[in-house]
Amino acid sequence: MESFEHVYKQYAQFIYKFLLSNCHDESIAQELTQETFYQAYRSLKSYDGSCKVSTWLCSIAKRLYAAYLRKHPSTIDLDDSMIASAQVDPVDKIRLLKAIRKLSEAQKEVIYLRMYGDLSFAQIGEVMEHSENWSRVTFYRAKEKLRKEMENDG
Repeated sequence: MESFEHVYKQYAQFIYKFLLSNCHDESIAQELTQETFYQAYRSLKSYDGSCKVSTWLCSIAKRLYAAYLRKHPSTIDLDDSMIASAQVDPVDKIRLLKAIRKLSEAQKEVIYLRMYGDLSFAQIGEVMEHSENWSRVTFYRAKEKLRKEMENDG
C-alpha cells in the first residue's frame, strides 16, 4: 500500500462526506473521520489488498459510526424546519406540538421562530430583545425538554 499520508490525503474528504451523509452532523463526521484513519493506521498490517482502499476505509468508518450510535442513542432532531418536513409523520407532529405546549413562553417563541420562521439565532435575539447567545441557549434547553418529553411520551 502507498504511504499512509498519501492515503489520508486521497481519501479523507471522501470518508468525511460518507460519514456526514450518514450522521448529518459535521462535528461527529469530523471526529469519526479522524478515528477511521487512526484505526486504519493501527490495522494497516491486516489490510490484504483484496478490496479497494476506499472500501476498506468505508467499512472501518461504518463500524465506528455503528459503535457511536450504540453509545449515543439517536435523539429527535429538532433543528431548523423539522415540523414542516415531510419526514415527520402526523402522529409525531401531534406529539411534538403537545410537547411544545408544555414549554415556557420564551422557549415556545424561540422554537416557533426557529422552526417556522426559519430565523437565525441572531435574528431571534433581535426579535426577542435578547442576545444571540441567549437565543441559542434557550433553543438548546427547549430542545432538550422536548426530547425528554417525546421519549417519555413514546
